[in-house]
Amino acid sequence: MKTMFKVAAAAAFAASTAMTASAQTTNLRIQTHYAPETVSGQLAAQYIEDIQTMSNGEIQVEMFYSSSVVKSVETFDAAATGILDCDMTGGGYQTGKNSAFQFVGDIMGGYETPYQQLSWLYFGGGKEAAAPLYNKYGMELIGWWVYGQESFASSKPIEKVADFKDWKFRSPPGMETKIFEKLGASPIVMDFTEIFTALETGIIDGADASGLANNVGLGLYDIVKYANFPGFHSMPSDHLACNKAVFDAMPAHHQTIMKVAMEALALRTALTFEKKNAEAAAQLREQGVTLSQWAPEELQKFRDAAQATWPEFADTPEAKALVDAHLSYLEQLGLVSQ
Repeated sequence: MKTMFKVAAAAAFAASTAMTASAQTTNLRIQTHYAPETVSGQLAAQYIEDIQTMSNGEIQVEMFYSSSVVKSVETFDAAATGILDCDMTGGGYQTGKNSAFQFVGDIMGGYETPYQQLSWLYFGGGKEAAAPLYNKYGMELIGWWVYGQESFASSKPIEKVADFKDWKFRSPPGMETKIFEKLGASPIVMDFTEIFTALETGIIDGADASGLANNVGLGLYDIVKYANFPGFHSMPSDHLACNKAVFDAMPAHHQTIMKVAMEALALRTALTFEKKNAEAAAQLREQGVTLSQWAPEELQKFRDAAQATWPEFADTPEAKALVDAHLSYLEQLGLVSQ
């Protein structure tokens, strides 16, 4: 009997030792451009909590909000070079590096809902089309989270294409700036974190910042009193992209946890913003903010201008491959005819 107890104890000790030895820890430094008090900032925090919980604490994250380590546009390179480990901003910030990032960042004039856009990534060959682009710069695309169509914040009504003429507003870099210039606007590229002060001081008359609920969180409608809802012009895909060497060195189950948790974040984000944006619209109307809904013919004018600009940005092999992938899938969905 004593022998049996000794054998059992030895086996238990060996198993415990093996488990301790096999337990691996992943420590990540991640930056997002979102402030922690915004809806997207809170969703990012939930993702971090999820991966730490799902990994039983094996994944530990030091999270940086409001682009507190480097500027938003510098986050991708900071992760690629080891200053950070992962970038939780969006591909749209990297269009100066390769125009292909426009088509994983903000496919303006393309999809109508976040569900359509996400379905391209996961079921329309999107991840396969995007992988070479990210890998080229030493990064791995983990997944997207898409909050839906953005709404403007403006000091004057923006109700139709003609209203863009001479409108001085914050625009993210890349294709969007070009589209609005063609439509007569005067876009000014600036960092996401500079928008509030620029509006407050009159440097700009409006902003293309985020969705309606996030704009409320940023305090934009405390300064200006016009918006459009539902949004239509821009639906950025925020991404989680990690240093490829760091990600490849992670245990397989940690990699899976991060990917699966991103899929959960994608759905949670889309559903959350359907509710939050509607609530924000009701709140803003009560506060005297004017919300404009664009007529179908004006929406079509904008879509035509946006899609006509796509070929100008398909100037690298990666960009052309992504545009072709989008057009093929949009055709399957009946959203474009070739």
